[in-house]
Amino acid sequence: MEEKNSILSKRKNFFISTYGCQMNVNDSERMSCLLEMTGWVKVPQPEMSDLILINSCSIREKPVHKVHSEVGRYKYLKNKNPYLKIGVSGCVAQQERSRLLKQLPLLDFVLGTDAIDELPEVLSRLENEDREVVSVQQKTQDPYHIKTLIGDPGVSTFVNISKGCDNFCTFCVVPFTRGRERSRPLVHLIEDIQSLTKRGVKEVTLLGQNVNSYQSPCGANFSRLLENLALHTDIQRIRYTTSHPKDFNEELVDTMQKYRNKIMDFIHLPVQSGNDKVLKDMNRGYTREEYIEKAYMILEKVPGSVLSTDIIVGFPGETEEAFEDTLSLLDKVPYEMIFSFKYSSRPFTKAKSFKNQVLEEVKSNRLKRLQKKHKKLAFSLVEKYKGAVLKVLVEKQDCKTKLFVGRSTQNKLVYFEGIKEDIGQIVPLKISHLNISTCYGKKI
Repeated sequence: MEEKNSILSKRKNFFISTYGCQMNVNDSERMSCLLEMTGWVKVPQPEMSDLILINSCSIREKPVHKVHSEVGRYKYLKNKNPYLKIGVSGCVAQQERSRLLKQLPLLDFVLGTDAIDELPEVLSRLENEDREVVSVQQKTQDPYHIKTLIGDPGVSTFVNISKGCDNFCTFCVVPFTRGRERSRPLVHLIEDIQSLTKRGVKEVTLLGQNVNSYQSPCGANFSRLLENLALHTDIQRIRYTTSHPKDFNEELVDTMQKYRNKIMDFIHLPVQSGNDKVLKDMNRGYTREEYIEKAYMILEKVPGSVLSTDIIVGFPGETEEAFEDTLSLLDKVPYEMIFSFKYSSRPFTKAKSFKNQVLEEVKSNRLKRLQKKHKKLAFSLVEKYKGAVLKVLVEKQDCKTKLFVGRSTQNKLVYFEGIKEDIGQIVPLKISHLNISTCYGKKI
């Protein structure tokens, strides 16, 4: 045991593989920082590592399969390096818990969504006790007091403002994997973001499963949070995701317009379906017409703002007529971007037990039709950017094209020929050509 511990203590390279949403990306950054603070070194390839951590989403079935597949691919690395430790974290870990260790004998530990800060302790237990570890206890009653941990935040970074969800949409496993909703105190967020600006951060994206239901222990809602960040920090740009339509109100829109110099005019507003019965079965809390009214309110009160959305096709009970309602919604609301998925049955959710499941081939056909229609509409929507001047916060130089790249206020990815001094600056670029999600511009 002494020889093994001695050898393991000298091996300090780690690799993290991340699937899923921005929350998972942010969690991976946090785990990287925790490991680096305790002497570990991040490496770009799993073959170079002594610790492999798979941080995965479970909102759909496919990422769960990816975890099983990826762990299996590391069998040869385990054979080469008997001291290699492999762990799974994120929503898959929280959902599957000790079952993962039974299903995947190569695994050494499972780390739940509330156990991220325990990662160094878990590794110490593995080293000293030489056994598998499962750490998945949720801390639903504890205050949500964390500080953003990131080694190199760069120009733009994510900041968690809340975690968990109380909505219990019938298709979503998040309340069971991330727990009930908890918000960070307003004063902590102001201090956190101001600290990031001192490290060179120019833009933050506020994260939460349902970001606009934020409620600070002091009583401040999401609108007041945005106002305080605009007034009391030096951050230049503020974005947020993901918002829930039922919590999107006029106060929030007015705040966005009032502080438009800092709050970006891009809103991700997931609709999920354009049919009232499906929305009710999903437990979304709004009707088709209520959603459309809110979308129009945003476009009217914040002129020039851009909308994107999430859509699920093939939800249990979705008839052809119901799907046509979703298709027709694209004619009503000008989404410049959509994220569309086939319904995937998830453990613990109510929709898993619904009787009228849609055939897989029907779901695939509807997804193709939806994406084809949006692609046709989106080209006409983004045509307005050609020849326009967009204010782009330059983030980095692309290693392949050598072009510089950043995001406009409308969340458009813009490439251009620049110089290294442009990084971190807001540069006006005239758009020369573009496609649906990417633009190419020239400095004025």
